[in-house]
Amino acid sequence: MATMTEPKAEKKTLVHYMVESGVAILELDDPPHVLVLRGHGDKFFSAGANISMLNSVTPRFKYYFCLHANETLNRLEHTPKLTIAALNGHTVGGGLEIAMACDIRLAKENAGKIGLPEVNLGVLPGTGGTQRLARIVGKPRAIEMMVKGETFSFDKAKELGLVNEVFPAGDFWDQVMLYAKQFTPPHKASKAVGLIKRSVQSGAEVPFESGLTLERELQQQLFQSEDAKEGIAAYVEKRVAEFKGR
Repeated sequence: MATMTEPKAEKKTLVHYMVESGVAILELDDPPHVLVLRGHGDKFFSAGANISMLNSVTPRFKYYFCLHANETLNRLEHTPKLTIAALNGHTVGGGLEIAMACDIRLAKENAGKIGLPEVNLGVLPGTGGTQRLARIVGKPRAIEMMVKGETFSFDKAKELGLVNEVFPAGDFWDQVMLYAKQFTPPHKASKAVGLIKRSVQSGAEVPFESGLTLERELQQQLFQSEDAKEGIAAYVEKRVAEFKGR
């Protein structure tokens, strides 16, 4: 059985922090083409909110906690980069809500349970769960899953369309990386990959005509890209395109 290998840490600054005239600025480097989220260790992708913390704070704090989570996950969902959730362990409650804000979910075989059990605490999945689950599996099934509050296997999640792929535990991370790399240059025009994602994720939430408008504007951006010129030229010249992500 293959041994799971961890990615080597690169000495590269991905986020620059600076303060100008009392304003804090976070500046992201552009090179990443695909974003992969995973949990630390082997037990959990994420178990969601700290229930002990929620037991000790005010309802007002809880409201703003949900609001902040909504805003954060919305940004993740609509960023023009393909996002992949690598479910390396239990993915429940708020953890599943984070995973559902990603574009693709890849699960580790027999690594844990998945579900939205908030009803067992007398509350609902309040950081996007009721909305995103219904959009992924359909309203009737989403309601049933949430009111039952059950957790289930990753294999069952794949049958429901909640998980895209389930990879063997032995080489899970290697498989995740292979999967992610297929969407990066030179294999794919990563800008086109990201804008396809953006067109679907953002366009699905507006009227159809507005979605078409968004699609046209994003297409125009791609028509001006180096990769579109390369892709079209390679097709005409009957050769394999060498994309650069530009």
